[in-house]
Amino acid sequence: MKFNDAIWGAALLVFAGLLFVHVQGFPSIPGQKVGPSAMPGALAVGLGICGALLFLGGLRQRAGDRAAARWIELPDWFASPPQVVGFAVLVAINLLYLFGVQWLGFIITGSIYLGALMWALRVPLIRAVPIAIVMTLLIHYAFYKLLKVPLPWGLLQSIAW
Repeated sequence: MKFNDAIWGAALLVFAGLLFVHVQGFPSIPGQKVGPSAMPGALAVGLGICGALLFLGGLRQRAGDRAAARWIELPDWFASPPQVVGFAVLVAINLLYLFGVQWLGFIITGSIYLGALMWALRVPLIRAVPIAIVMTLLIHYAFYKLLKVPLPWGLLQSIAW
């Protein structure tokens, strides 16, 4: 998906403005002319200038050739239902992980995650399910035991090792 430069420029301008307003609240250092807001403030000004240039360039491009410069251009794969389904599964499974991993736990969520991705890639379920479970257990072991990353147990808290 390709967005016109004017859209990205407007987003960058909004971000730069919010950043500039936010850093004005940083405390000043007594006796110093340059405080902690100087660098992020300068960055906000630079981002604002880049955003304005992008915005103006996108508007000029759109005014010059309206047919070629759409606001949003969908990619070719967007017309292919299997690829759209794969993309939808990817987005949905990431949202499930984001919102469900604390409640379900890493092992259940990871198994569903890998299983759904393999299903979207048309891996037969007879192979996808065992691979998803085994790989999730191996990933959990590597991160939880070897790297000491505190992964959530969720519904499996009673059998945590």
